Amino acid sequence: MPRSLLKINIANELDVVLAYRRAMQLSEKTGMAQASQTKFATAVSEICRNVVEHVGNGTIQFGIVQESGHNYLEATVSDRGRGIGNLDHIYDRARYASSATARGMGIVNSRKLVDFFEIRTEHEQGTAVTLRKRIPTQSPVVTKSLKEVWLQEFNDEEGISPYAEIKKQNMQQLELLEKLRLRNLEAEQQLQEIRRLNLQLQHSNFEIQTLSEERERRNLELQKVNADLDAFAHTVSHDLRSPLQNIGGIINFLENSLQTGNNEDAASLLPMLREQASKMDKLITGILAYSLAGHHSLHRQIVSVRVVLQKVLESLYIPASFRIILPDDMPTLYTQEIYFYQIFSNLLGNAVKYHDRPEEAVIEVAFSFESDHILFTVQDNGPGIAPEDQEQIFSKYEALGHNLTRSDSSGLGLAIVKRILEEKHGDVWVESAGRGTRFVFSWPASEVVTESEEGE
Repeated sequence: MPRSLLKINIANELDVVLAYRRAMQLSEKTGMAQASQTKFATAVSEICRNVVEHVGNGTIQFGIVQESGHNYLEATVSDRGRGIGNLDHIYDRARYASSATARGMGIVNSRKLVDFFEIRTEHEQGTAVTLRKRIPTQSPVVTKSLKEVWLQEFNDEEGISPYAEIKKQNMQQLELLEKLRLRNLEAEQQLQEIRRLNLQLQHSNFEIQTLSEERERRNLELQKVNADLDAFAHTVSHDLRSPLQNIGGIINFLENSLQTGNNEDAASLLPMLREQASKMDKLITGILAYSLAGHHSLHRQIVSVRVVLQKVLESLYIPASFRIILPDDMPTLYTQEIYFYQIFSNLLGNAVKYHDRPEEAVIEVAFSFESDHILFTVQDNGPGIAPEDQEQIFSKYEALGHNLTRSDSSGLGLAIVKRILEEKHGDVWVESAGRGTRFVFSWPASEVVTESEEGE
């Protein structure tokens, strides 16, 4: 039987942070190395967050258990929810997932971080997840008096500083979600008004038809707006939470280092803070670019595709060893210049960023006319993209494959490309088998400007 140390009720994000902190403190007091402390606390917080998100409340019980001659720090997270009925499916799906934020990855990642992981779940009876991390053999024996000393230290703690910041972030998220809800209500009211007008104008078949088409258009726009709002809410509540949690953990380490006068360790944490802040900045910038893609009101003008390509290449950092091949003659279009800039900036930028052999890198841009559209291609001789990743790389928040994920990528670049081409009634796809990747996108040939039109 495990020797009980501490029990915490889990009902909100603050409780998740408290569980993370207690896991760090207990693993430190039992003599674990810092890396093991972080792994155990991270696994605990992932499972606690699942309880808050999917059930609403539960408990976490810390204790020490002995098994096979070794002592382990144990955490059991329990809830009274509906249970998990598809564990095998979650494990199988997570094995092929290319995103760290895919559904079920919290369980899979936690399982990798600890020495023992077990889930006991029954339908409508709740779930209990047990996590254990081995305690070093040279650690002191945890007696009843030592346990009481630890608990007294916990009780004497002043308010944990990251709480206020996380609470503020949560309040901002709640305010944003409330605004999104109100906008949805306003859109629903507009839709109801359209239906009311449709009933009032039944005496005219022509007006009924006109209103029906208008209603359909508004329905499609509403679905698009709702999809974007859902994506944005997901980003705020989940993707931004990850770097925030990391920042909270780093702040904890920073506080401990400063309190113990270890300025060298404190200074070493600053680059980690900057990295997490930069990650959040890139994600927010990517979300903004995605939200701007596909706006009908963008100005159209005569655009030389070759000139746009030169602007893109000048804006990118391209190693001198890269060989870039452009066609001698490229079409001129009457279109939105910013669209072509965004498309080529993302495709060429990815070809440079993910190339694994810069000393022999070749990137070639080409085009061809196909009846009512133009096909543009960007081809490289890089590592290629696995077949299982090719269907999902154009989805929001997916980076270029599990093995190519980078901290400086927002995961939105190819989603921006796809959205622009949907706006232009074009398409984009990828061709890759083994080494090398070829991105192809289509553009309406109706926008081609002839030489006589250029001269007017």
